Parts: sequence; structure tokens; C-alpha cells
Amino acid sequence: MATVIKANFHLNGDLKKMHHLEPGGLVQQTIDKSFIDWSLQYVPARTFTLGKSAYAATQIGSGKVVYPGPYARYQYYGEIYGPNIPIFDDNSGEPTGFWSPPGKKKHPTGRPLQYSTDLNPLAGSFWVPRMKADHTEDILREAKNVAGIK
Repeated sequence: MATVIKANFHLNGDLKKMHHLEPGGLVQQTIDKSFIDWSLQYVPARTFTLGKSAYAATQIGSGKVVYPGPYARYQYYGEIYGPNIPIFDDNSGEPTGFWSPPGKKKHPTGRPLQYSTDLNPLAGSFWVPRMKADHTEDILREAKNVAGIK
């Protein structure tokens, strides 16, 4: 039968600084940036605006990555929000865009989004857990390297 022993170690400020482990320090900054970098290949991309927007919207070093924009939520969850009224700019019969009436709150429609994988083959919903499953070790390796841990 195994015995479990709990131990807490408190690093003094100098040791934390030496290894860049202070809150918002170089290790956390590396983790945040690596998280965004690795996520780029999973975020839906027509122009890469959503994926790259995290660099500007995230306070690198905070430990919280932000994907801003009115469409980030439904892109992440993979569900069409509506009401959506089609816009026809030509005679092709295919809508060139959609709009929603002002003052109408959008809500989930139950219809799944169809993601293009032409530019980003791994693009799709729930990109965070998919990226983490594939690249947690890569992110940790980068963080350990910055902290001077082998």
C-alpha cells in the first residue's frame, strides 16, 4: 500500500525571478504566446483575422487568452447564430452575405457551422482542447526552456 505525502514548497522571490516564474513573468508570457501560436492552425480561418486577433486582445503574461469579436463565440462552439437574412449582390442565386435586423439579439439556431479547411486543414470548433491534446508537451518544452529547466 502506497503512502501519500503532501508537501508544499514556497520559493522565495529571488528564486522565482531567477527562473522567470513570477506572476506575469517570462515563463507565463511564453506559455500565453505559445498557446496562441499553436492554436492558429486550429482556429477557423478565411483571413486568419480571428486567430491573430488573440495577440492584440490578450494581455500576454496574464494566463488568459482572449479571442475577441462578435463572431468568435459561435465560431468556437460551431453553431450558426441568427436571425440571418441573406444578401444577394448578384444574380447567381447564392447569398454573398447575411445581416441581422438592428436590435434583434442573435441566438443559437441549432444548425452546425461548416468550416472551410482550404487554408487551415485543422480548423473547426472547440479548437482549444484539440490544440492542447496535440501540443501541451510543445508548450511545456518552451516554458521549461525559458525557465532553464531541462
